[in-house]
Amino acid sequence: MNDFLVQTFPVGPLQCNCTMIIDPKEKSALIVDPGGDPDKILGILNEHQVAKVEVIHTHAHLDHFLASGTIKDRTGANLAVHKEDKLLWDHLEDQCHMFGIPYNPVPDPDSWLEHEEELSIGSHCCGLALHTPGHTPGSMSFLFKDLNLLIAGDTLFKGGIGRTDLWGGDYGTIEKSIKNVIYQLDEAYDVVTSHGPATTIGEEVRNNPFIRA
Repeated sequence: MNDFLVQTFPVGPLQCNCTMIIDPKEKSALIVDPGGDPDKILGILNEHQVAKVEVIHTHAHLDHFLASGTIKDRTGANLAVHKEDKLLWDHLEDQCHMFGIPYNPVPDPDSWLEHEEELSIGSHCCGLALHTPGHTPGSMSFLFKDLNLLIAGDTLFKGGIGRTDLWGGDYGTIEKSIKNVIYQLDEAYDVVTSHGPATTIGEEVRNNPFIRA
């Protein structure tokens, strides 16, 4: 895992943080939430001569998938999301129209993510998918222990939590996800959120004004 390359950067009109984890030896990559700027993402894949790509989504809001269709077209990538967000995925075009954002067609997911499913990059099992609903019914967080990293999507932010006033959102549910799943992890883990700066689990356990342990 020490040889893996990790890059996180904001993409798309809503500046969703996209994370790429690349194995330069096996020429494989895992992409989390490619929410736009496909040429930038594809440029990084080309730079490292990546031949195998997996795309996983923390949830199915429009700003987390805008480059997914192009990446699949160009690389043959597998697209995955939790099944509880199927209804949102089925209405991706409607979401774009609501926000006045051009819709780039995205096919149906190739697979459904499960709670505690192992995540692989090439031949390496390197992460764990955690179902953390509340922002949406199918919201996921992705834990990479050897990288000291949790990708929390829109569930947890630095000093904040995900909105629960959108379709499928529920405050009680997101509170349970944060307290019973995320806050039970090692406080030293770095947390990449979908918008804004990174944080740590320990910082949010002690200082998050919305949900503390």
